[in-house]
Amino acid sequence: MLQERMPQMKINKSGLLDWLLKNEKKNKTAAIILAAGNSTRMGKKTNKQFLMLENTPVLAHTLMAYQQCKTIHQILVVTKPEHFEDVYQMAKTYKITKLTDLVAGGSTRQESAKNGMSKLSEDIRYVAIADGARCLVTPQQITKVCLSAYRYKAASAAHLVADTVKRTNSSGMTRETVDRTNLWQAQTPQIFHTALYQAALYKADEDGFSVTDDNSLVEHLGYQVRMVECGMENIKITTEGDLPLAEAILRYRSRST
Repeated sequence: MLQERMPQMKINKSGLLDWLLKNEKKNKTAAIILAAGNSTRMGKKTNKQFLMLENTPVLAHTLMAYQQCKTIHQILVVTKPEHFEDVYQMAKTYKITKLTDLVAGGSTRQESAKNGMSKLSEDIRYVAIADGARCLVTPQQITKVCLSAYRYKAASAAHLVADTVKRTNSSGMTRETVDRTNLWQAQTPQIFHTALYQAALYKADEDGFSVTDDNSLVEHLGYQVRMVECGMENIKITTEGDLPLAEAILRYRSRST
């Protein structure tokens, strides 16, 4: 097994900031925000990244979360070249000062992530791959996944499956009920040591291995990824029905603070 465990980290909330500052250089982390998709399942001509959610663009919600997270030092956005000016203006409006580069997306998510990796600062030690449309992620959740990645070299936001899971045949007829014990729904951010993730990209290219989940790239290399519980609210805007749900979550959060 390639996995090597890092020393146990016992950090309480009061000591978290001091620990982060002390280890900033060793654990310097960049976020690669993937926003180059075609929004084909949204059913709208407008790119979902620019749809308004509580009077703020979806992508801006995502960027602000990573901007406010103390464990993130650099932000890159991978998007279509025709959206560069829109994202630049968005970053200016919402004061995303950690944004260093806009990168042209590839034909697949995997290629887009690879393009983003080519623009990382040389001193970055960890990379957080994130969906631009997963706009309800919080700085606290990002930090939680970062801390797990610093220990295990690979960690992912996720949520334990709560519903009954059925496996069917191609006609939709049930074949079995799947035991949901230890089943997780992967989310983002998915955070990896940069050398590990670069090796995973290289191995995938060499093998012709293509996936839509970055955890799978690292697993293909023979490495295990630590799942980090981030709850049901860390949803991704994929269809029109996700927008009112996201708005309800944001309203609930505003009442709770």
